[in-house]
Amino acid sequence: MLIVDSQIHIWQHGKMSTHHRQIPTYSIDDALDEMAQAGVDCAVIHPPSRLGDAVNAYAVEAVRRHPSKFCILGHFDLRSPDRERIVARWREQPGMLGFRFTFNQPDEKSWWTDGSLDWFWAACEREDLRVGLLATGGNMAALGKIAERHPRLKLHVDHLGRGGGGKGIVDDAAFADLDTMLALAQHPNVAVKMSGAPSYSSAPYPYRNIHGYLRRIFEAFGPERCFWGTDITRMPCSYRQCVTMFTEELPWLQGRDLERVMGGAIVDWLGWRRPAA
Repeated sequence: MLIVDSQIHIWQHGKMSTHHRQIPTYSIDDALDEMAQAGVDCAVIHPPSRLGDAVNAYAVEAVRRHPSKFCILGHFDLRSPDRERIVARWREQPGMLGFRFTFNQPDEKSWWTDGSLDWFWAACEREDLRVGLLATGGNMAALGKIAERHPRLKLHVDHLGRGGGGKGIVDDAAFADLDTMLALAQHPNVAVKMSGAPSYSSAPYPYRNIHGYLRRIFEAFGPERCFWGTDITRMPCSYRQCVTMFTEELPWLQGRDLERVMGGAIVDWLGWRRPAA
């Protein structure tokens, strides 16, 4: 079974937010070593936006060195005067299959609804680029409207539609507004990353108190639109436990459904043409 992590960060000489490992570098080789120990075949790199656009280049280096192991959802300054040209030429960078944005800065939160990104959604739809978003409850309705206006634009929601971490909200409270995300399943061009699941439970491994929420998400979106992942540098457990939580502890996730969630679906969703290892 192909196992693909739908989200990891790598970085050099930087300082990540406090809910991530407080180390100056989490390198390409660091990621490969942990992936090998956990039985993870490949991963989608999300260059950390807090470290600026230069981190895209390090992700590209990872793809150049290991094209069967990594692809990228990158980012850039959406206010750049060259923004439309940047989107049109995005795939010229090795491994770049689309974008990932958080819109979590004060001056970005209005972008969900104020129309300032209408050009971006249209450009990504035209160029067949995927877009991952850290959308939480308050932005789900806006995301649904974007999906409806751009039916050929493939969008996916990060981290089960929960926050990216660091807020300390876990267990039932973390999933209190889950229905607002489940409503997005009506849009066939919206998927969800089941990434970061352990971080939303205060229970010990295998975090059984949130398994019911995982099942509801799976039943709403199905095996072609649910993507296992970790965001490993902020997980409260080992990489291997992130894997086995899904492969060994969810009796309702079996067979082909398991294979799709653990890797096959994200590869197809992104259109990742992986070269032979």
